[in-house]
Amino acid sequence: MGTVQRLGDTKDGGFDLKIEAKTVLEGVHLGDSIAVNGTCLTVTDFTNEDFTVGLSPETLRKTSLIELKTGSLVNLERAVQPVSRMGGHFVQGHVDGTGVIVEKKPEGDSLWIKVKAEQGLLKYIVPKGVYCSGWD
Repeated sequence: MGTVQRLGDTKDGGFDLKIEAKTVLEGVHLGDSIAVNGTCLTVTDFTNEDFTVGLSPETLRKTSLIELKTGSLVNLERAVQPVSRMGGHFVQGHVDGTGVIVEKKPEGDSLWIKVKAEQGLLKYIVPKGVYCSGWD
């Protein structure tokens, strides 16, 4: 987890996000990918305490990152390195849009989740597919 320190315009007319997060910074380099709330972003600056990523207009349109505020907690994940057995399912941090959870229904040790999404996104959604969410 990390804490948003800043979200806003940069001096050169861009937009960036600065996050305090000591735990994901070990061995980080400029240009590395860190997923923030499931969105793959590129490290543009870092210290021992925090890191900054740039946000393109497309990223701001297609994700919910624009809704973050100073102090918001965010989920962070480093890019995986294929050096050992990897079980489970792979999920990429490339976001095509967002949806709204309209129902959560427990069934045994599973959870059925009904998500409402824009009509244009439905052709990309796989029934029983793997997905990421930013909800608690």
